[in-house]
Amino acid sequence: MPERVLVSDPLSEQGIAVLKQAGLDVDVNTGLSEEELIAVIGQYDGLVVRSQTQVTAKVIAAGKKLKAVGRAGVGVDNVDLEAATEHGVIVLNAPSGNTISTAEHTMAMMLSLARNIPQAHLSMQEGRWDRKKYTGVELNAKVLGIIGLGRVGSQVASRAQAFGMQILAYDPYLAEERAEELGIKLATVEEILQNADFITVHTPLTAQTKDLIGSAEFAKMKAGVRIINCARGGIINYDALAEAVQSGKVAGAAIDVYQQEPPPEDLPLRGLPGVVLTPHLGASTAEAQINVAIDVAKELVRALEGKAFKNAVNMTPLRPELLAQLEPYLDLSQRLGSMAAQLSTGGIASVEITYSGELAELEVAPLTTALLKGILSLPFGDEVNMVNAGYLAKKRGLKVKESRAAAPEDYTNLISVTAHSTRGSHQLAGSLFGRNDARIVQVDGYHVDVIPQGHLLAIDHHDRPGIIGQVGTLLGAEGINIATMQVGRREIGGEAVMVLSIDNQLTAQTLAKIGEIQDIRNVRSVNV
Repeated sequence: MPERVLVSDPLSEQGIAVLKQAGLDVDVNTGLSEEELIAVIGQYDGLVVRSQTQVTAKVIAAGKKLKAVGRAGVGVDNVDLEAATEHGVIVLNAPSGNTISTAEHTMAMMLSLARNIPQAHLSMQEGRWDRKKYTGVELNAKVLGIIGLGRVGSQVASRAQAFGMQILAYDPYLAEERAEELGIKLATVEEILQNADFITVHTPLTAQTKDLIGSAEFAKMKAGVRIINCARGGIINYDALAEAVQSGKVAGAAIDVYQQEPPPEDLPLRGLPGVVLTPHLGASTAEAQINVAIDVAKELVRALEGKAFKNAVNMTPLRPELLAQLEPYLDLSQRLGSMAAQLSTGGIASVEITYSGELAELEVAPLTTALLKGILSLPFGDEVNMVNAGYLAKKRGLKVKESRAAAPEDYTNLISVTAHSTRGSHQLAGSLFGRNDARIVQVDGYHVDVIPQGHLLAIDHHDRPGIIGQVGTLLGAEGINIATMQVGRREIGGEAVMVLSIDNQLTAQTLAKIGEIQDIRNVRSVNV
């Protein structure tokens, strides 16, 4: 008897055809309430949704035969991932189906800014002929700054190159060799702010990217810069952007995404000259809707057939006996990866991972995957998971070397990771005290004892009296409370590392103030 799939939201016929061609028994039944869905879901092996159907914990619990849920799109906010994982249900999405659509919309917004097309169109509709008023600028020979060079960002880059634009791109997780292949110059955010004529952002919204561009960043930009955001609301501070437009520092802005959708009526960008607003149209093309339907249908078929798939957004189940042994170390591995990525500057080109002690005798591939998930969580956000972390690492040219060693003298088990970037290397090691007490025990070869949780501050400095006091005084003046502090050093008066756990994330301005303290060589904010 063929496996059954329920399609509970409107889906492109091409996607439904993929399911049927695979021999699945497909029912299309849209507009179901939670109670109605609970009543029927027990008959199905697979479920395909878009954004309307709410796949709650109750729905998943009622799906006694349910093996996989496919979301035709990127976001899975309408699916209870924790419940799905608990019940062994694979949740799949289609993250690349709308890549071209979003990249093209970004270019359309950029051209609209450059040539004042919306404003000129409105003037014509109102019977005016304002030809001189709407003189624009060419894209040719202009510098485009791209913050985030993932799926969409790289597609925008190739299209902008066809217009003769020079590309500066910031992506600390992209190998320099890959950037060279794309014909793109890697740059810091600071360099992009100072040199770009157009700036577009293509990152996920995370704690690190929220308000990535605000008043301080606008102040560093060239006069007449133009800003585009077709990624996520919240990456650019729209209050600060509105002020920059009103002051004339920013010549124009094109915005497709908002923190609240639809945005409030008092959105400060409404009505400002030179500002183009669209209602989140990045993925709104007929082709994108077809692509995401086909992509998720193919993934669902592979999952139900027991074949390899790449776009799962939750962790695939491990063998019970292996899970029992590795489970305490999965979270530690992911936090090690996240910290290594945040400590690194420049694109990470390779990672060395060493498992010592009892771990060296186990199948540690899931731990490596968890560590890669941590490294890639900043550029990919929720898109990276335990299933596709290895695939995404390979696609980005990230080389992974895994080795095993005997137990070190002080630890029963130890996970050590060294991240090699274009601007140096950083080493971390972590262990468990007891079964669940995760600790970072080494940072760049210095012995520490740090709980990898919350807001951390890592400071490389020359060991001399007074530095700790100066840092504490500065943080106190900024209203930042220190929860814990660890100092690692090899000798008195030599180089050292200071790791602080603090109650709030620091602003860029506060980080800069700390970096100005004498004998401090480097300061980095880490959130885990």
